[in-house]
Amino acid sequence: MLYDVIIIGSGCAGYTGAIYTSRSNLKTLVIAGNKPGGQLMLTSDVENYPGFPEGVLGGDLMDRMRQQAERFGAEIVYEDAAEVDFSSSPFKVIADKEYEAKSVIIATGASAKWLNLPSEQRLIGRGVANCAVCDAAFFRDKYVLVAGGGDTAVEEALFLTKFASKVSIVHRRDSLRASKIMQDRAKKNKKIDFIWNSIVADVVGKSKVEAVVIEDVNTKKQKKIACDGLFVAIGHEPNTGIFKGQLTLDEKGYMVVKKDVFSSTEGVFVAGDVADYRYKQAVTAAGSGCKAALEAEKYIASLSD
Repeated sequence: MLYDVIIIGSGCAGYTGAIYTSRSNLKTLVIAGNKPGGQLMLTSDVENYPGFPEGVLGGDLMDRMRQQAERFGAEIVYEDAAEVDFSSSPFKVIADKEYEAKSVIIATGASAKWLNLPSEQRLIGRGVANCAVCDAAFFRDKYVLVAGGGDTAVEEALFLTKFASKVSIVHRRDSLRASKIMQDRAKKNKKIDFIWNSIVADVVGKSKVEAVVIEDVNTKKQKKIACDGLFVAIGHEPNTGIFKGQLTLDEKGYMVVKKDVFSSTEGVFVAGDVADYRYKQAVTAAGSGCKAALEAEKYIASLSD
């Protein structure tokens, strides 16, 4: 079966794209993955997505988007895309089986890098987080730690100070890797202090974060610090492995785009965090999914001109 559009990915960008393409009567297939929904599936309450004045659970928001796409006729398969071939038309996407389409929207997102501690993974959404813009408001007048030492960690810490009473940056070295201007801002902020030459060794808590165990990288001595939350800010990794050699990626692996959503191959479009290393918000991902869908619609129309 030949689809008009195949959308790879099922976060805000992918589902929004599917809503637009299917509503335009384009035969749309969403290859959602075995774990659909994207980064919002790791978030409990979402309070900054327009239209939900009381907030909405991340999983519920994704479920509503999925239902809306299906309402207009989008077909969704819960398979992981393993390989693509964009060398000729129709484009091919191989998951559990091979699918073909006149155009493709890539919305595979980016995965947060974690410390990979069992306790950390268990408490994600219960005090462990990776997006201050998303979750800082839940830590009003609380004490939180930030793991990391680059610009991302410092940006997270600075944003957290708008809500938290105190923020400690935990870094494995004795100086930050962040740019000088970011370092200066952090050091001037009275709410921020630093725990040098240290790593997070464990997160303590049954149903929520109660403390973090810090280990000195030199002496290996550990100490427990009572706190209310831990933000892991050691970067993101774009989910672009299957596109290497097919499309142009930058030095960090993010998709290179022109005019917002155009990839290096005509007929293949890009949406969401797979190309956005700056904003990483649900609403910006949804907006780019809309743009990619509209451009895909124009592209398909041009094929019959």
